[in-house]
Amino acid sequence: MAIKRKITSSYVATGHQGFMGADHIARSVIQVEFPESDPFIMLMDDFLDKSNNEPVGGAHPHAGFEIVSLLIDGKMEGIEAGGMQVLTTGSGMVHTETIEEKALLHLMQLWINIPKEKRNIAPKLQDIKLDKIPTIVKDDVSIRVYTGALGGVNSPVVTNVPLIIADIKLNANASTTLHIPSSYTTFLYILNGNVFVGEESKSLSQYDVGWLDRMSEDEESELLLTSGAEESRLLLYSAQPLGEKIVSQGPFIADSADGIADLYKKYRQGKLPHINTFTDDDFIKF
Repeated sequence: MAIKRKITSSYVATGHQGFMGADHIARSVIQVEFPESDPFIMLMDDFLDKSNNEPVGGAHPHAGFEIVSLLIDGKMEGIEAGGMQVLTTGSGMVHTETIEEKALLHLMQLWINIPKEKRNIAPKLQDIKLDKIPTIVKDDVSIRVYTGALGGVNSPVVTNVPLIIADIKLNANASTTLHIPSSYTTFLYILNGNVFVGEESKSLSQYDVGWLDRMSEDEESELLLTSGAEESRLLLYSAQPLGEKIVSQGPFIADSADGIADLYKKYRQGKLPHINTFTDDDFIKF
């Protein structure tokens, strides 16, 4: 019999003004210590309603982890609404994120750890458009499977940690049961509506984050989701924990403080390649 998953902790991801100014509302979704969120490092929910043509953003480096950007709405460089981009920063790279015109966009950006032995692999970029994302539609439920395997479908995207990301829509009073490994660190983030989670029917509403219990054994588990009296939409993030310590500083993830210092040195010396120099072998489009 499959293990029944349940919510063990929850909170509201409160919005605050983001680094791009008054038009930017940012919500920090992951607010637990890394051993609890492992391998998830950070997830930001960014909403930008830019009403002028003043440039915001700019060039900056990253190294040592993967960045998974899911564009809920709007359009930005390389991604359109419903699409996703996975950037394996690996040994280090620089990219430029600049928005120069009026824009309305909603972006979920995840930082996820990668195994020590892969921390220094060559950087790589993967883009997947909305029409290439495997989707399950059954009765009153629609599920887009952005990474990993869920509900009998598999995403073509390759990540360095076993990872499931799904965008789930439930019509009013609809239910679905998801099957995910019991050892995976798993959390839910509610985009809109009201969702009742597990057999205990733990209620989560818009901007709520709910963390599931996690087992040491690697068995199948079931997660029951039921929407309230209106349509609901939520994101599922589930991944195999690595159990490895990390050092995080600014835009870099490393195994030690010395590793962080080395990355800053390489960046100052101009030794980190810009994403614009990536070849076709480094850039995969689905």
